This record gives sequence, structure tokens and C-alpha cells, in this order.
Amino acid sequence: MRLSETWFMEGHIDFELQKYRLLAYLQEVNKYFNEAKLYPQLGDVIFHHNNLLAFRTNKKLLQDQFPQQLNKVDMRNLELMYEKMLADDEVMNELESITNYAVSEMKSIIDNGAEIYELVEKQLRIEPIGIIPLYKNEGYMLLRYGNQSEIKAYSYSITLFEHQQAKYRGIKVNYVDRYTKSLANTYESIKRDIINQIRTLPNPAVYCIESQMQVPLDETLLPIAKRMLVRHIAEAA
Repeated sequence: MRLSETWFMEGHIDFELQKYRLLAYLQEVNKYFNEAKLYPQLGDVIFHHNNLLAFRTNKKLLQDQFPQQLNKVDMRNLELMYEKMLADDEVMNELESITNYAVSEMKSIIDNGAEIYELVEKQLRIEPIGIIPLYKNEGYMLLRYGNQSEIKAYSYSITLFEHQQAKYRGIKVNYVDRYTKSLANTYESIKRDIINQIRTLPNPAVYCIESQMQVPLDETLLPIAKRMLVRHIAEAA
């Protein structure tokens, strides 16, 4: 189940109706969290939480609050609808009740997800493999669960971009291959295999990230490992 960006003001604006709609959504998110599956659910709840805070603070819907997927929405009509609502005290009071309740409930769910995130992140270990070059924004990431022999290799590319006064780093990863670690096939030999196989970078930066916890790969380990890698490289710089 998903919520639209303007779910709280769609259809009949009624506190009880929107409350049960919200609780059904959060119940499904919590089900994923109980399975230690964080993404994309955690990011989705955070988006809705921030969207509600912006609505409460600004009391105005701005086009740039919504992602590009909404480019087919008639924003002019949406603005007119909102202006009509502003003139109706009963509607605005109901919206205030809905948003206040939703912010509180979403904050609780976000805290649950953040607790799982921190638990997973704290036990992760990141180490460079071999000599790390000066240029670290492209390279490879090796993921491994505890003492398991299987290793999943990903190429990564980090991009720095600016937004107003802040600078952000984004990371893109692509699956390369799986390898088996052994006494003979070490991280260093796996690095050599990747270099010989792909031949894009002569001496790429390669990092291994190990997790002692057996958590879902795509929904939890990979997203957290990506963020850890970005932070590790940024701090080293």
C-alpha cells in the first residue's frame, strides 16, 4: 500500500477516514520493519513525514514539494482547491487534526526504522583492500555476511552535487559478480580478478564491508553499506 503525496487532503476530508487509511499504510510498513526490511519503506515514510511538516509550517502547497512523477497533475487546480479550503474553517481544522495525528504516528514508525538502521550500521565493518588510490569516487565494494564464503561485488560511482548552500554526495552501484572467499582466494586476489575482468580502472579503490547480522540484502544491507561507504570516503578526503 502506498500513499500519494497529497493523501491527507484527497477525497472526503474526515479525520477518522484518513486515520484508518494512515494506520493501514503504517501497519504494512511496520510489517517490513519486523522483517528487518528498511528500504524503500523508511525513505517513503520520511518523505511523507517531512511533507506534512512543510504543509503545517507553510500552510501552502508549492509545486517543488512534489517529485517529477506528478508532472501530469494540474497544479493550478490544486492551488485553487487549497485556496477554497483555506476559506473553510471546519475543513482546515479537520486537516490540522489529520496532519497532527499523522506526524506523531509517522515519527514513531521512523524511530523504529532508525533503531534498526543504527543496529545494523554499528556492527558493519569497512576495510580498504590493498593500496587505495587518491581518486576514490569510483571503485568497487565487496559485501560479505560474517564468516560466509560468498562475496557480492559491486562497482560504485560517487557524484558530488550542490543544492543552495549545501553539498551532497550521491552514489550509484551496479552488481558485478559473486565470488567465493577462501584461504587461496583472498580479498586481494578477488580485487585482481575484478581488475583483469573489467579493465576500466588500472588501480581502483576497493572496499570490503562485512556484516555479522544476516539482514535482507537489497532492502537493508546494500542501502546501509552504500551510505557507509560514501561517509567513509568523505571523511577520508
